[in-house]
Amino acid sequence: MPDKNTKPVIGFIGVGYMGHGMAKNIRNAGYELWIKGNVNRTPVDSLLAMGAHEATSAKDMAAKCDIIHICLSNSPMVEAVIRGEDGILAGARPGLIVIDTSTADPTSTTTLAAEMAAQGVTMVDAPLGRTPKEAEAGTLDAMVGCDDETFAIVSPVIDCWAGTINHIGPVGSAHKMKLLMNFIAMGYGALYSEVVALGAKVGISPQTVRTVIGGSRMNNGFFETFMQYVVDRDRDAHKFSITNASKDIRYVNNMASDAGVVGMLAASIKHYYTHVEAIGHGDDYVPMLSDHVAALNGLDLAQEVKKGAK
Repeated sequence: MPDKNTKPVIGFIGVGYMGHGMAKNIRNAGYELWIKGNVNRTPVDSLLAMGAHEATSAKDMAAKCDIIHICLSNSPMVEAVIRGEDGILAGARPGLIVIDTSTADPTSTTTLAAEMAAQGVTMVDAPLGRTPKEAEAGTLDAMVGCDDETFAIVSPVIDCWAGTINHIGPVGSAHKMKLLMNFIAMGYGALYSEVVALGAKVGISPQTVRTVIGGSRMNNGFFETFMQYVVDRDRDAHKFSITNASKDIRYVNNMASDAGVVGMLAASIKHYYTHVEAIGHGDDYVPMLSDHVAALNGLDLAQEVKKGAK
């Protein structure tokens, strides 16, 4: 555990869309920072220019750091970076804290937490809300799962990159809450896609849908960025991939099954995202689901937008 009178040494694994901004804000707050990226050198080089150090492996990082963040795409990746031959547990010292900010399978999280505790390592789940824009600004939403003592230690570090911090409960609880949040988000994506397709079929343009719903109590930030793509064709309005969305709604369905909960809506939502993956467009962003749902109904949504502009 880091000395209360000195700042802990921080590690960060996964400095992509979200991780770069988070790591940048940790470094800007004066923490010694060790990073490990993937194939894209741009965010790594950016952080190195700010004074961060590059670890050769997760094992190497674990030997140097007091608190390590993980920001990866899915539970198998998190498991590999923790359990692997050159993973965190291979180099961890007792007292190390690992903060998993990924959107992960809660069952995997609690299993990992037990394995890590046996080696004197504490697992914290702290999944994120909002987008890369807020990651760069240091204003993400953080949901945190850990005991009260650990929460007091990690809060100042999380505060570097989060504007809102909610302590949900014990380890694993924050990943459950994040899945509930993404259930709503991916449900919005499917719902709005059907709405604009149905609207176009019955003579209501996407522009009219945006104007009417956007001016009502049903407006929200997700609707605004979704329609920014649908109507303005802004590809980067909401940079969250179909592949990640599909993974999250799959985890939601698994959680419902484990809990013995009837989840007919979650099951239906899943199929839109798995369809887009199956036809080779998993790298599309969530608002682009609208194009695929329109195509299932014999429509070219971009053309419907052009017709609506006349």
